[in-house]
Amino acid sequence: MTRGGYGADEIYTRMAWDSLEEWKRLSARTDLPIVHEVGVLTFFPRDDAYATDAIAVHKRLGLPIARHPAAELARRWPQIDWSGVSFGLHEPGFGALMARRAVQTIVAEFVEAGGEYRQVAIAPPGERARLDTLLTTGGETLSADRFVFACGPWLPKLFPAMLGDRIFPTRQEVFFFTPPAGDDRFSAPKLPGWADIDGDVYYGFPDLEGRGFKIANDAHGAPVDPDTFDRRPSEAGLAAVRAYVARRFPALAGAPLSEARVCQYENSANGDFLIDRHPDWANVVLVGGGSGHGFKHGPAVGRLAADLVLGATNVEPRFSLATKLTRQNRTVL
Repeated sequence: MTRGGYGADEIYTRMAWDSLEEWKRLSARTDLPIVHEVGVLTFFPRDDAYATDAIAVHKRLGLPIARHPAAELARRWPQIDWSGVSFGLHEPGFGALMARRAVQTIVAEFVEAGGEYRQVAIAPPGERARLDTLLTTGGETLSADRFVFACGPWLPKLFPAMLGDRIFPTRQEVFFFTPPAGDDRFSAPKLPGWADIDGDVYYGFPDLEGRGFKIANDAHGAPVDPDTFDRRPSEAGLAAVRAYVARRFPALAGAPLSEARVCQYENSANGDFLIDRHPDWANVVLVGGGSGHGFKHGPAVGRLAADLVLGATNVEPRFSLATKLTRQNRTVL
């Protein structure tokens, strides 16, 4: 899900909007869409600073966002049970990114432009005075002047001493349900992407490209090793999601489960991205801490990382390694 509402966190709002334009340009070059501009609706049980601040940030930046009271929500999206909801924030320009398709497209364009793409596993670089080569687990040596490690939940395994207590991979479950035959209320454009900000944050998408109605709980799951953890969804996770769906989307109560995925977040100690140089190797840039929202910011993250690779001296303080010395249990929603 790509959206611009981040409470008072203007830096992520700017990054989301900057990235959205890049995603749309990439999508325009493909046969199948990378961006499904279905809009995003975030709804709340009561007034709070997060929503008020999000509106203020958008107004200050001249960006669109609309606040709808519960009665308007019920009129526009009657397929949702709005019990306990006070209002919602609607961002019409955002929606869903097809992540796998986006990555495959970028790789294809990179190779066509003369780049080389290799899919190999890298051994941890260990400690040395300078990094000028890497070894693959197959024994091959790779040489370069500069390196960027953007390894998601594997970053702590490559740099255990430095990142083992700063990046935390957790287990996350995602479910897809089949809407009733002939019922298009749970497909785009009749249903936007959505997020329910009430205790545990649930979020989801309409049925896109025939995959089904998607839903997940955004709460951080159990810590995992990304190489070895079990990718089968849990019965407890499925039961919790079914209970939520029955309450908020009653027409989908008992809908067939069409697909389930188990993936991971990789949250940093302070909840912010890590985009910084290695403290000992000036030719190495570390990129991580994306948790569940990193991909949508990909173009903006890439630009910041590229600036460091090309010699920029300034690092965004929020994204520096120094800010991740201790775990603060903060999530950027």
